[in-house]
Amino acid sequence: MNRPIVLASSSPWRREILERTGLAFSVHAPGIDESPRPGETAPALARRLSVAKAKAVAEAAARAGALIIGCDQVAEHRGQLIGKPDDHDHAVRQLQQVSGSVVTLHSGVALYDADAATVQAAVEPFVVEFRPLTRALIERYLRAERPYQCCGSLKAEGLGIALLKRLHGDDPNALIGLPMIRLVDMLNNAGVELV
Repeated sequence: MNRPIVLASSSPWRREILERTGLAFSVHAPGIDESPRPGETAPALARRLSVAKAKAVAEAAARAGALIIGCDQVAEHRGQLIGKPDDHDHAVRQLQQVSGSVVTLHSGVALYDADAATVQAAVEPFVVEFRPLTRALIERYLRAERPYQCCGSLKAEGLGIALLKRLHGDDPNALIGLPMIRLVDMLNNAGVELV
């Protein structure tokens, strides 16, 4: 079955992960409000935003037969949500806060079938343990990577890996924000096979 596939994301890293599959797809930025709701947990927020992004792009793109992939990542540290930093100083504070501790990245993925108006959604956790971080190390990292569009200021596909001591998760792509194992299952359920 050859259906149009749309990635509802502005992330170049998610696009790169999906390109590795060989699937033909287009990209459309969703442009939605990503603010958490009062009392919303990190996994619930990641799931809700993934679905909302896919549906928003479905409405905007209005492509018949399209399968739209929505994704979002929310970091959680000691029960608190950590978003993207507003600027350099915010990124410094984020990294000082997580220094020597554990953060769980909740990567949500949704596949919206525009024809059937149905959605499949899941959240894949990925746990990272940070090394103790000095202010000098944080500054060098931020100047080199400028990860201001990355959840929790962590650009693990680049130099951010040097900030980490240990990783734990079932899908290494969830670290970057697109859980491919779950997405492959969803695509298979929609009649799209990668191989």
